[in-house]
Amino acid sequence: MRRLRRPPTSLLDKFHGNEVQALYTGKVVVTGGEAAHGRASGVARSEDGELELHLRLPRELGGDGGGTNPEQLLAAGYAACFHGALSLLAARRGLDIPDVTVTAAVTFGRDPIDGLFLLTSEIRVAIPGVDRALAEELLRNTERNCPYTKMFRQGIESVVALAT
Repeated sequence: MRRLRRPPTSLLDKFHGNEVQALYTGKVVVTGGEAAHGRASGVARSEDGELELHLRLPRELGGDGGGTNPEQLLAAGYAACFHGALSLLAARRGLDIPDVTVTAAVTFGRDPIDGLFLLTSEIRVAIPGVDRALAEELLRNTERNCPYTKMFRQGIESVVALAT
């Protein structure tokens, strides 16, 4: 069995260029399922076949529950990315933080501006055994490095187009 390794800290090296340098693209297709509604009964499948999830509307939104939902998936991605960025920054400083935990919450709610919908997020990080001032410094640096945090703070370039 091959041992899993963390990515190299060289990923933290700054990139200089005029265009986005794509490193990886995850692609997922969602179909509507029984209710013909991706959020209520959809199936999400990744292009490489490694991910297959049954999506269900949470009880809080009038659904039956019994599956995952987009907010949980986004929270999982955010927490994983933040944890990874934090771990790399700590490793670059020679710090061992094996017990760090990152909890992400993504809330689906009503937008008071237009009356439609919006998402909000919150990250809570526990770094046991690390001095508070150092932990806060790591957190601020991770906030600057984590692409999910940038997305939530600054927005994201998004293209919506009809498939041909």
